[in-house]
Amino acid sequence: MTKASSPPSAPDIAPLPTHYEAAMQELETLVSRMESGDLPLDQLLANYERGAALLQLCRDKLQAVENQIKVLDNGTLKPWKNA
Repeated sequence: MTKASSPPSAPDIAPLPTHYEAAMQELETLVSRMESGDLPLDQLLANYERGAALLQLCRDKLQAVENQIKVLDNGTLKPWKNA
């Protein structure tokens, strides 16, 4: 009796980081790997998709901070002044 093979499962995808800094670090690592030219096409595509998700997460977090600054500055975004 042969054992029925189950369909291949999708690879485990790690949840996106919750902190901006961790997302940026992972994004930088992915870009380095992709630029190396050593990845097979399927891994390259997976890294691109992960990178796009990380980039969107970073943009969303930056937008949230900008919105919070606007609230703190009564609705206007003021230029940063270095002391």
